[in-house]
Amino acid sequence: MAGQGLVTVDQTLCVGSGMCIVYAPESFDHDEHAKVVALDPMGDPLDAISTAVEACPTGALRLVPQEQEA
Repeated sequence: MAGQGLVTVDQTLCVGSGMCIVYAPESFDHDEHAKVVALDPMGDPLDAISTAVEACPTGALRLVPQEQEA
């Protein structure tokens, strides 16, 4: 589907601020070390996921557009 993207997670950058969970609680959670984990890459609307990625204070999350098939 056009407009979808893939969320990548870098746990080494995560400080556990929880902003991702605030904005996209169906897509992100914390593990036992308070590091971000992706639950469902499209668990929330794309705009909510995008906001969560932008709100991450350390850049531990990235939204990478998926290549469209011809």
